[in-house]
Amino acid sequence: MSVPQFIEQRRVDGILLLRLNRPEQRNAINEQLQQELTDALFDAAAAPEVRGIILTGNGDAFCAGADLGRFEGELSTPVFRLYSHTLTQLITLIERIEKPIVAAINGLTTGAGTQLALACDLRVASAEARFLMREGRIGLIPSHGGCVRLVRLVGLARARDILLGGRDLSADDALHYGLLTDVVPAAELMDAAHARLADALQSAPHAYGLAKRLLMLASSVDMESGLVAESLAQSLLVQSDDHHEGLRARRERRAPRFTGK
Repeated sequence: MSVPQFIEQRRVDGILLLRLNRPEQRNAINEQLQQELTDALFDAAAAPEVRGIILTGNGDAFCAGADLGRFEGELSTPVFRLYSHTLTQLITLIERIEKPIVAAINGLTTGAGTQLALACDLRVASAEARFLMREGRIGLIPSHGGCVRLVRLVGLARARDILLGGRDLSADDALHYGLLTDVVPAAELMDAAHARLADALQSAPHAYGLAKRLLMLASSVDMESGLVAESLAQSLLVQSDDHHEGLRARRERRAPRFTGK
């Protein structure tokens, strides 16, 4: 197994910080970074000692999208679709991990980098962050869920304004459109990301994970199917130790001590 080179990892008190680390290329995603990030996320999802994740970038960019160099040369259409699908799988993985994941958007983000950020549960950005919606200028569209995810997050009208308007978005613009949870001064970015994660971690782990999955389901199923899924999830949670602990803590007027059981 290769030594991680493009993903920095640091875990403190159950919080795993993942930092994209190709600053000279504005953290553009090449094959090695993609594999390292996939491995890190899988390991974090399975590790009971990891309670939450913060994803950020090194240098002046969060992520400049896919490294276009990986698609240079002769690529057949099926091979391109295969490469593209693996990147889509990485971004979708973030949405499927049943633990809180906060994006700390430290600077420029575009292309697949925007999708990495939007797939996270919560998104805190530096006031210096920018979203560049420029795929059309190189004859492409936002992919890896770019169009679908944007409509689900902000609605069709605002998605049209963002994508068809062709204007780069400042952090404040992105907050106005509903792409961000919060915007803070650059010096406060990591503290704000940790604070948002701490808020998310007040929920019992299984309750949080199932709520996250149900929210994803809700955007693509009819009301009756959604109600059935909610009922099934609730029937599992009501039998959990964490539910009983939450009730005891409320009666005793104290903070609950959840164990994930």
